[in-house]
Amino acid sequence: MQAILAVTLPFFALVLCGYLAARWRLLPESALPGLNGFVLFFALPCMLLRFGMNTPLLQLLNPVVLGVYLLAALAMVGLSVAGLRMAGVELRDAAFAALVAAFPNSGFMGVPLLTALLGAAAAGPVIGTLLVDLFVTSSLCLALAGLQGAGGATQAARQALRGALSNPLPWSIALGALLGLAGLRLPGPLDTVVRMLGDAATPVALFTIGAVLCRSERQARGSASWPQVLAIAALKLLLHPALVLALGLAARQLGAPITPLQLSSLVLAAALPSASNVSLLAERHGADNGRVARIILSSTVLAFASFSLAAWWLVPG
Repeated sequence: MQAILAVTLPFFALVLCGYLAARWRLLPESALPGLNGFVLFFALPCMLLRFGMNTPLLQLLNPVVLGVYLLAALAMVGLSVAGLRMAGVELRDAAFAALVAAFPNSGFMGVPLLTALLGAAAAGPVIGTLLVDLFVTSSLCLALAGLQGAGGATQAARQALRGALSNPLPWSIALGALLGLAGLRLPGPLDTVVRMLGDAATPVALFTIGAVLCRSERQARGSASWPQVLAIAALKLLLHPALVLALGLAARQLGAPITPLQLSSLVLAAALPSASNVSLLAERHGADNGRVARIILSSTVLAFASFSLAAWWLVPG
């Protein structure tokens, strides 16, 4: 367990540093868009480009791995929406709560954390989960939210797909994969720039997550009770990885070629806290941002213990 904490503690400590910097006003709120822009358009794409270049295409787009994770994501969305609707929550708010229950922070946190725990081979499955969540999980939940709005589900789904296609992360993965397939490498100075930006992705992304959580907590407005918030956070941290594990083991029993490392990568990706950008989406679409922000904050705080325990159980040695 000490070896696991030696890896996970610095990651969560950087999130805490960002939270405290924003809480103590050392980092002005006006700086957050700049930090987000640096991570989203420069640092993280460079990191994913390098992983895409060095990861075989079948590991990035393994149909068994993608299928197992997709089924779990769909089940999480369905269960969350059904449960919240039974509790009297409006469909738009239930859809965004389902999105935070099913969408882990695999981009900003998952790729660097899981490759640190499991090695570079974990990059393929984790990047695959990111693609599923960007293109399917987000689009589905935004379409469900659109059923309550004036534009309708079709327009909401189109907006979600347009947003996914305008996101630089999938394109950087695709470019890296194409370069890797062609056996090409970046020229020396450009490779140095990409490596330097990629190396900056992890600390700046984690620091930004903490600052965004602080801002979301400060701006949170909503009617969600803390028991409901903690219940959804528990679904994210406990039920989601359990579903992925059960489906992965079932696939293996049916003869599907899924390795222990791939399954561990999927389970640990699902055990990550909720994606912090969902709060911005909820605010933009007029949903209960208070509920979403509290779920993200709760899942991030609780994930230090739950994720570390899951990693201790799954990571060999």
